[in-house]
Amino acid sequence: MEDTYEETNKDTEVAPALIAVHPTQSSVALAIGSDLRVFNLIGGCAVSLVENSGGSLHKDSIRAIRYGASGKLFVSAGDDKLVKIWSTESWRCISTVCSEKRVTAVAISNDGSYVCFADKFGVVWVVDVEGFDGNQVSANKKAAPMLSHYCSIITSLVKIVREREREMLIIVVILQEFSPDGRFFVSADRDFKIRVNVFPKKPLDGAHEIQSFALGHTEFVSCLAFVCTQEFPQGFLVSGSGDSTVRLWDISSGSLLDTCDIREKAGPLEFKGLEEECCAAVTDLCTIPDSTLVAVAVQSLQGIILLRCDLSAQTLNVAKVVSIKGDTFIPTSLATSVSSGLLWMVTGASNLGDLESPSLARVRVISDLKETSSDVVQQGPTVLEDDEIPGGEKLLEKLQGRVSIDEKVFSTAAEALKTSMSKLLIKKQYSTERREFRKRGRNDKKLKQ
Repeated sequence: MEDTYEETNKDTEVAPALIAVHPTQSSVALAIGSDLRVFNLIGGCAVSLVENSGGSLHKDSIRAIRYGASGKLFVSAGDDKLVKIWSTESWRCISTVCSEKRVTAVAISNDGSYVCFADKFGVVWVVDVEGFDGNQVSANKKAAPMLSHYCSIITSLVKIVREREREMLIIVVILQEFSPDGRFFVSADRDFKIRVNVFPKKPLDGAHEIQSFALGHTEFVSCLAFVCTQEFPQGFLVSGSGDSTVRLWDISSGSLLDTCDIREKAGPLEFKGLEEECCAAVTDLCTIPDSTLVAVAVQSLQGIILLRCDLSAQTLNVAKVVSIKGDTFIPTSLATSVSSGLLWMVTGASNLGDLESPSLARVRVISDLKETSSDVVQQGPTVLEDDEIPGGEKLLEKLQGRVSIDEKVFSTAAEALKTSMSKLLIKKQYSTERREFRKRGRNDKKLKQ
């Protein structure tokens, strides 16, 4: 049984709202607390999830959601130590995998053969799901450990794929499903490191060869993504961090190519009101399909920053800061699809304290992000009004829980979210006495030798 202090501390820890978009934008999924909400954009209706794999829906905060590259599978996981694999054809839970620790990140292989997830002890696990039928429940499988970060919480798993028999395996999680030609996979944690591993021929036997470490961030790495074009199919890695920077890397050597200081290059006016904060952490990255643009969400910034990657010069520059007027909208998660020029954003969190709405989510969409010339972003992008968003009021009612949110309630919740996210992004420090107390009370599964 976990100690009472741990439970109390856990209850006050916010769970940021998450959003994911189907590769063809046929559906949109949103997670807020333990609630998973899905909207079918093709049918224009809410999706009813079917859970008959022998378990129940999530009982605790969801920390990771992801569509597979083909869009056939969807995975959700979080603090209840359950990894749920869903068929997007029937939206039936076809398998539930139990984790020994709370889950922080998930991924699905391009061919749907593997699901990978990372836990709070820094271990990445892999599950073989080849042959799963979307119309029937499969036997729940056990996960095999593939690699680990020593005493670290893995904050991000980003894709890098290995080409073998024309099948691409995405080991790490990003919001896009582009597959740069590569032989590695990448993971990052709260110890400022980005680790590049050679992908093994037999992932169930573990990944034992490290290609490189990408070192340079001075605070925790929060998000990773790949930017690639036809001229540079191998792609370059971009990373965001609590040190207020986005960095560009050569993945093979781990060399740092360029650093973009968000606060310095975006301009002080864009961060008005943040003077008292020591830094503005980068909270999410999302690469824009068919372009070299990267959308960046920043702690406390009301909007997003668009960066342009010049892959020839190997540089990062701010292309535009997109402010969201009106409500206090500070994105907690970003997503897009291969087939659209829309950037989906959500702000919100659960466990916001003694508010009228302790769990609150607000969805916004930005259009006109297709890059056709060097100055296209100067003419756009456009923040869509609620009635212009695909799915309209039906989508908002499903994903937000209501069509409209009272401005006063939303403003109060936004301030609570800002404070809570600041605390959540800081790595917790424990005294020796407190650390020993936590060890005695934890309920981790003990394996007999």
